[in-house]
Amino acid sequence: MGRTESEVRAAIAAERRAVADVLDGLTDEQWDAPSLCEGWRVREVAAHMSLGFRYSFAATARELLRAGGNLHRMTDRLARRDAAALTPGGLAAALRDNADHPWKPPVGGLAAALGHDVVHGLDITVALGLPRQVPPERLRIVLDAVEPRTLRFFKADLAGTRLRATDLDWTYGTGTPLDRPAHELLLLAYGRSVPEARGA
Repeated sequence: MGRTESEVRAAIAAERRAVADVLDGLTDEQWDAPSLCEGWRVREVAAHMSLGFRYSFAATARELLRAGGNLHRMTDRLARRDAAALTPGGLAAALRDNADHPWKPPVGGLAAALGHDVVHGLDITVALGLPRQVPPERLRIVLDAVEPRTLRFFKADLAGTRLRATDLDWTYGTGTPLDRPAHELLLLAYGRSVPEARGA
C-alpha cells in the first residue's frame, strides 16, 4: 500500500528520534563497539547518519571533490573525522534535533531517506544485540523500495535468491527461498552480513 509524502516524512522523523533515544542510552564501551558497517564503530555510524544535516550542499560538494569524486571515500573520511570531534551526546542531539530535516539521498527520494535511517539504526542495534524493533510499517516502506539498483549500490549478491519475510507479507527476487525476519532481509539487501544465529 502506498504512503503519502506526509506519512513517510512522519516515519522518518519518528525513526530519527527513536535512534537518538537508543544512542542516549549507550555506554562508552558500546559507542566504541563494531557496527554492521564494515570498519565503522557505532560512533562512526552515528556521525554518518547526521552528515546530511550538518553539511551544506556546497560543503558536501567540496568534500566530494577532495575525495576525488568517490562517495564512499568521502563518507568514510567524514564519519571518522566527525566521530572523533563530536561527543556521544552531540551525535545523538544532531539526529534528534534534525528529526524533521528534509534531507534525502540523491536517488530514491523519501523512501531512501527512511531506509538510510532504518538501516543505519539496525547497523547499531543488531550489532549490539539490543532488543529494539523497527515498527513494521516503517520496515514495509523501505522494503517496498528495494530494487536492483539498491542491491548493486550496496554490492548485495542475492542472485538466485527469493527473500521471504517471516513476520511481514513481503517477498523479493526469484530462486531459492531465504526465510528470515524482515529487518534481517533488509540488512542483506543493503549488503550487510547478518549472523545466522540472529535469524534462528
